[in-house]
Formats: sequence, C-alpha cells, structure tokens
Amino acid sequence: MRYLKPALTSEQQADRLIGRGLVVNDKRLLVQRLQTVNYYRLSGYWYSFKNIDSITGNESFQKGTTFEAVWQRYVFDRELKLLVMDALETIEVAVLRTQMVEQFALLHGAFGYIQTSNFQPAISSERHAKLLDELAYTVSKSREEFVSRFKNKYINEQHLPLWMAAELMTFGQLLTFYNGLNLVEKQNLAKRYDVFAPVFDSWLLSLNFIRNVCAHHQRLWNRLIPLQPLIPYARHRPDWHSPYTPNSNRIFVILCILQDMMKHIEPRNMWKYRLQTLLNTYPDIPHREMGFPDSWQNSKLWQ
Repeated sequence: MRYLKPALTSEQQADRLIGRGLVVNDKRLLVQRLQTVNYYRLSGYWYSFKNIDSITGNESFQKGTTFEAVWQRYVFDRELKLLVMDALETIEVAVLRTQMVEQFALLHGAFGYIQTSNFQPAISSERHAKLLDELAYTVSKSREEFVSRFKNKYINEQHLPLWMAAELMTFGQLLTFYNGLNLVEKQNLAKRYDVFAPVFDSWLLSLNFIRNVCAHHQRLWNRLIPLQPLIPYARHRPDWHSPYTPNSNRIFVILCILQDMMKHIEPRNMWKYRLQTLLNTYPDIPHREMGFPDSWQNSKLWQ
C-alpha cells in the first residue's frame, strides 16, 4: 500500500477539522495556530476526542469538542514539560555531574575514568573506548574557556580531569558512565536517595527517556511509559505505598520520582507547589489519564 494523502495548506487543514465536527469560534485563530504548531503534532492532543468508524475508518470529533479544549491540553503539556525539565536539570547536575563525579574521582583519581579496569564488566572495553572517543571529539571542538586554559597550562596531559570532562558529557554519556560503575559505587549513590541500586538504576533510565521526550517537544502529559521504573519496596519506603501505590506506566510515577529526588537534593524546594499550581490552572485536564490517584496529595511523599 502506498501513502497517497496530499499536503494541505493551513486553511485546508482548518476546513478539514471543522468538517469533522470540531467546534471553532474563530477560524482565523485556528489557521494561525496551525501555522505555529503543525497539524500532525496537534493530532496527538485531539486523538482522545475523536470517533473512528471501525468499518470505514472515517474520523469525526465527539459532539461538542472545541478547539479551545484541544489547545488547552497542548499548552498544559508544554508547561508540564518545562516544569519536568527544571527538576531533571537539578537532578542531572546533583546526581551525575556532582555526586557521581566526586565519588569516582575520590576513589580512582582525576584521570581514573580513562582506565577500563575502574569500571565493572557491564561496560565493555569497546563501549568504554567509544565513550572516550566521543568525549575526545567533544573536547577538541569545545570553545569553553576552561578547556583552553587547561590545555595551555598542562600541555603534557591528553585528557581533562573527570570533573571538567563531565561538564562536556551529554546526559546519555553520563548515564553510560553510571551504568559502568561498580555495584558498591552505585549502592552508595542510591543510598543518598533512600532506595536500593536496582530501583535507582531504573529511575535514571526512565528519566533519560522522559528527558528525550521533553527535549524533542513530544507529547508528555498522558504518555504511557515504556521504560517503567521500579517502585521501592513497601517495607523500606512506605511513603510510596500509602494511601496508594503509583501505577508504573503513567507520567504520575515520573512526577513521584522527581518529587522524591528533589526532596533529597533540596529539602525546602518549591517544585511540588509549582506542580499543584499548574494543575489548578488547567482544571479540565483529566488527571486519570496521567495516572493520578484520588487524593494523591495525602501521600507522605507529597507532604
């Protein structure tokens, strides 16, 4: 089968939506929105409002569906991603660029990351060599002042100290570095957040997925989580299970992880209040589709 759908102008796209039953009070505004946020991107936000005939495949909007309702979901999602990215930045800097780097450098020295023997077998010599090659390329292209100062002063050194190199690593490279740590080193980092290493591993992996979703401006608010994080054991972390246990495949569990880690990093942070303000600003957003249980704020995790 070949794809034969023709390209449409923003005006034609607006007519198609109206023809399928979307309630539009201002067609000019709809066209303007379609010119700034493309039809296909917005389709993810109106999908739950659609009826699709199982026989003909014809699509129509549920009666009374307004473009304003669709647009509100898009704007809410955009603001949610900004809030999530803010927490992710704090966690990335604290956990990977600071705590992990400090621990590794104290154990293995400023240039210990160059030696494969300082990593567990989980990171192969080939993967370790690739990481070093990627980092060397990044360093060679860097215009950061601290890189040029170091090269000019220490002309006999081929590599940057780890605490400098880590500032040039991508999140993915930092995660590769973390995955190669010895188990004891992982356990020490996880202990800072009152969880066991396997749980912490799964958290970082899930957060990496979420970070990519946000960075590529993809839909987040009602997304299923393919890389599901582990929930801490109830006997160890009862605050994760009373009065409810989060569903591990919805965005709410990610928000719980962010809240938990933010509490450990900055105990007096205001992140949870900003989340509550966002939810209150958009009361028509269905929380159930995000995995929020009833009375979610009654959990000690959110208090």
